Amino acid sequence: MSASAVHSLWTIAADPIPKIGAPKIEYGQLSPTLIIVGAAVVGVLIEAVVPRKARYYAQVFVSVVALVAAFAAVVALAAGGYATTKAGIAAMGAIAVDGPALFLQGTILLAALVGLFTFAERRLDPAAHGNRVDSFAAQAASVPGSDSEKAAVKAGFTTTEVFPLLLFAVAGMLVFPAANDLLTLFIALEVLSLPLYLMCALARRKRLMSQEAAVKYFLLGAFASAFTLFGIALLYGYAGSVSYVTIAQVVDGTVPEVTPALADTMGNDALLLVGAAMIVMGLLFKVGAVPFHMWTPDVYQGAPTPVTGFMAAATKVAAFGALLRILYVVLPGLRWDWRPVMWGVVIVTMLGGAIVAITQTDIKRLLAYSSIAHAGFILAGVIATTPDGVSSVLFYLAAYSFVTIGAFAVVTLVRDAGGEATHLSNWAGLGRRSPLVAAVFAVFLLAFAGIPLTSGFAGKFAVFKAAAEGGAAPLVVVGVISSAIAAFFYIRVIVLMFFSEPRPEGPTVAVPSPLTMTAIGVGVAVTLVLGVAPQYFLDLASTAGVFVR
Repeated sequence: MSASAVHSLWTIAADPIPKIGAPKIEYGQLSPTLIIVGAAVVGVLIEAVVPRKARYYAQVFVSVVALVAAFAAVVALAAGGYATTKAGIAAMGAIAVDGPALFLQGTILLAALVGLFTFAERRLDPAAHGNRVDSFAAQAASVPGSDSEKAAVKAGFTTTEVFPLLLFAVAGMLVFPAANDLLTLFIALEVLSLPLYLMCALARRKRLMSQEAAVKYFLLGAFASAFTLFGIALLYGYAGSVSYVTIAQVVDGTVPEVTPALADTMGNDALLLVGAAMIVMGLLFKVGAVPFHMWTPDVYQGAPTPVTGFMAAATKVAAFGALLRILYVVLPGLRWDWRPVMWGVVIVTMLGGAIVAITQTDIKRLLAYSSIAHAGFILAGVIATTPDGVSSVLFYLAAYSFVTIGAFAVVTLVRDAGGEATHLSNWAGLGRRSPLVAAVFAVFLLAFAGIPLTSGFAGKFAVFKAAAEGGAAPLVVVGVISSAIAAFFYIRVIVLMFFSEPRPEGPTVAVPSPLTMTAIGVGVAVTLVLGVAPQYFLDLASTAGVFVR
């Protein structure tokens, strides 16, 4: 045999290798997320190169500029018609740029900006060793109560890393409701969750409780992520694609060409049903719906209060955005399968959150259960499966997020020697000691309860109306009943603040810097504006309420 003949035994002539095409990325349409990620990376660099004394100011400056710039980018995209006529899919099919995505991204960015002000607050605690202190541990790595912790406090260290962590979380939240394939959805879920797990553990006071909260959140969150990922794998196995559009076509049976492999798996509905159920379960965990709510009260109570406020507002907005997109874009063909299940979830969530909240004695746990009940109210709008359902949910999320951050900002003000006085008995007679703080908190509680002339009423009305028109009238009845139950414990706190005798050794109300005042002021303003004149914002939500396919 000649050498060439031997040679051809184990090699065959290959076709010339096709060139891998460069991805086509629409940087302009992705600019809000890119700005935030860039600023987060700058924040990490600040930690590395800027001297300790100047870090806080540099971080706050970078974060505020980034959030404002990203919000401006969202507004510019919306003004450029990307919410309506030019809505489309960007980044090789990974991200949708449409009305709901832009509306929710704007809401998340504004909520994060207001939340950032509570993060940057440094006047509530008395100065330790001549250094101003914030809500976060001096040195997160030092064991609580150890000498290294005392040394860190004495040296005036501060955990300025919370600002880049906040920005990374916001970056994940911006992608989460806009994700247009399941892998992007999962990566966004991880990017928004991991910084939150860390930030929950960073409280300056009650550090062990804070670390316990973070561990609980981390473990349960890891379980929920695993379920989501398993669901993604099953849906991929069913449809042969992770893209929302393709999966929706396979579910509807309108897929352009059916390959033999696809024909095999398409007939297997178990893959579809189990996969969809697992993904929805992971999202319901993030939202805090009953039976996936067990983490909420513990985490909200243990985490530093500014983190709790940010988490309660922004995570809910992002998770509901993702849930809406999955149910309305990917699984509309499965409506008859997922609606009855969601009915059950909504009823238990509304009633469970409202009833258990009555028994709570800690203000942060009370607000946690109230947020569970609110998740139920918002899910009632999700179930409507009408365009009005989407816009009512968008409006409710925007209204709810500012009230929440404002309420948790007020909680940071009521303090005693051990830090925040969160036990309800400490709030007795607060209205006599500091009428303004109590009045502001009363406004937020009335908004949570859904009393007319507050944003809560406008939001609840929109959601219940959409649910009733979508054929879920019994849900509305349950919703109104649980609103009445919820109103009881909100009003009970108001009565406690204004009509009880203050305790002589009770807590004091700290005078905050303009940062927290701004956060609380924005909350009150949004509550009243959306309550008195909601029409403009309802119209905005309804023009934004159309998903791109």
